[in-house]
Amino acid sequence: MSAAGQLATADPADWPVAAGWRPLVDEFFASPVGVKLLGYLRERLDAGAVIFPPQPLRALELTPPEEIRIVILGQDPYHGRGQAEGLAFSVAPGVPLPPSLRNIFKELERDLGTRPPTFPTPGGSLAKWATNGVLLLNTCLTVEEGQAASHSGRGWEVLTDAVIRHVASRPQPVLFMLWGAHAQSKRALIDTNRHKVLVANHPSPLSALRPPLPFIGCGHFGQARAWREAGSSASRQEDA
Repeated sequence: MSAAGQLATADPADWPVAAGWRPLVDEFFASPVGVKLLGYLRERLDAGAVIFPPQPLRALELTPPEEIRIVILGQDPYHGRGQAEGLAFSVAPGVPLPPSLRNIFKELERDLGTRPPTFPTPGGSLAKWATNGVLLLNTCLTVEEGQAASHSGRGWEVLTDAVIRHVASRPQPVLFMLWGAHAQSKRALIDTNRHKVLVANHPSPLSALRPPLPFIGCGHFGQARAWREAGSSASRQEDA
């Protein structure tokens, strides 16, 4: 990893993932789409492009598939220097909070009374969520500095769709939080009879307060807590 926190290599061997994700990830990078994507990343790095984050697969490193209880889908990594840390909506410790993340913490406090994390550490880093069963998955996993969606459609979506399908195929029920139209477009990949899906507008200031489903006031965090508690209660009764 460079001092600037940017991508240093286009070799997946340098991007650790949890063991449960390894077969899926290896299959993707051996596929024509995966090979083409890696070639594109190498070309951009060789051309001097600054690409974020330093670890594109960090969500798959911190959250093994067998531990996932909640999935929060994002679209694109942050494209400002030092922001992206490979987890949807999360920024590295000490980085000022982007507007969408401020609204996430605002709704969390409104809904559950949870105070925002201490700044600068952990600040806006959601790594603790990721290590506690929350998959924070962007659908595109790299971006160039100052150019939102610059790597969209280059192949990452094939991998992240496969990740969503894999999570949805597991026997363990999972809660999906789909914020905004892009995330909600992935609903077709999810068996809504087995999994719980919550939808709202994106937490961006442009949409967080707008109808039809304002993010501020959506109550997703309280619903997630109740859902997890109900699942834990059912599990204890089965074990009794």
